Amino acid sequence: MTAVDPSARPTAGAAVRRRWTPELLLDTAFRRYWTGQSISVLGDQVSALALPLIAVVALHADATRMGFLTAAIWLPNLLFALHAGAWADRRGRRRRTMIATDLGRAALVATLPLGYALHALTLTQLYVVAFATGTLSVLFDVSRAPLFQALVPAGRYVEGSSLVSGSSAMAQVLGPGLGGLLVQLLSAPLALLADALSFVASALCLSRISPAEPPPTPGGRGGLTAGRRFIAGSSVMRAALAATATVNFFTFMANALFVLYAIGTLHLSAGLLGAVLGAGAVGGVVGAVSAGAVARRVGVGRTFLIGLIVFPAPMLLIPAAHGPTPTVLALLFAAEFGSGIGMMWLDIAAGSIFSTVVPPELLSRVTGAYRTVNFGVRPLGSLAGGLLAGAIGLRPTLWLAVAGATASFLWLLPSPLPRLRELPQPGGPAPG
Repeated sequence: MTAVDPSARPTAGAAVRRRWTPELLLDTAFRRYWTGQSISVLGDQVSALALPLIAVVALHADATRMGFLTAAIWLPNLLFALHAGAWADRRGRRRRTMIATDLGRAALVATLPLGYALHALTLTQLYVVAFATGTLSVLFDVSRAPLFQALVPAGRYVEGSSLVSGSSAMAQVLGPGLGGLLVQLLSAPLALLADALSFVASALCLSRISPAEPPPTPGGRGGLTAGRRFIAGSSVMRAALAATATVNFFTFMANALFVLYAIGTLHLSAGLLGAVLGAGAVGGVVGAVSAGAVARRVGVGRTFLIGLIVFPAPMLLIPAAHGPTPTVLALLFAAEFGSGIGMMWLDIAAGSIFSTVVPPELLSRVTGAYRTVNFGVRPLGSLAGGLLAGAIGLRPTLWLAVAGATASFLWLLPSPLPRLRELPQPGGPAPG
């Protein structure tokens, strides 16, 4: 009788791990990509807490200067996303671009604790670092979509998007607590070293994969406008952009006012406010875990539509909140939790649809064109919210903002997107 090689037979522990581990994470290349992105997003959450604290506590920034800091972070999307997408498609080698931008962002962020240690940190340096890292983030993000498409089999985009979005949502649950602990132990500027190290970890993970990326697209006339022309020619993409840009504009109107409203009008403490925001992150985890099941049951297009409603609709509870503190907290917890679920359903369905509707050779340019509008409206929404609240008050502005965001789904009704039950085959005719 021939002996069986024990190494050829999986152990009981390995069998259990395979049973409970999502199948995509058993693929080494995708697992390394996912690990790097998860670590990087966790570092971003530390920066999201530490940067404003540096501006306020260490550099004594007022409200106007804080507005400049927010604008510095988001402005690169409006200025550079279109050109970044065209450049990434023309150059190819997107993985190398992502590694370079990770290392560049690590070096930039590391200058802030260095300046603090040398007693030379200024608001000007903070603005420059925020703008420069925002610019590199744009280049990273327009390169990421084609790399994701190269790593994930065509029929598994929803699963892949759910894993990436799920780790992002989990980072939003853990990140504020980790950031607060690091700030308390090290100070806000030194806590930024964690974000710098997370970029290095992402670069190392990306350096250990080598997927078959789409080839470079030859340059030439019309290269810069190819993404815009594709969106304009696709009823699916036109409707999606109109709807997501609308929901972004109005939700950022509300986001700009939420902290002031919660503390000034509802009289919540900083600790209770943090707990409320944490409920949104928990909802995001639930949304990421459930998105695949929802898409299989109702279709990926309807998941997009439902997410576009469930994301803003619970926010109606925010301006409705009044009365005793337990009642206020219950309403705010429900608003943030429900909104987090809807946001993940929307993001995962959108990423999955775009990965199949958009040809690989155009994906960076289409991402850049889409991002120019979709993210470009965010600072505009924040500015509009502040100006309108000064004219009519916080609560009426919140009612208006949430109502506008909830109505964003109307852009989808005339389009074929809600009727898209299954993802189309890549390379085949795109719906609409």
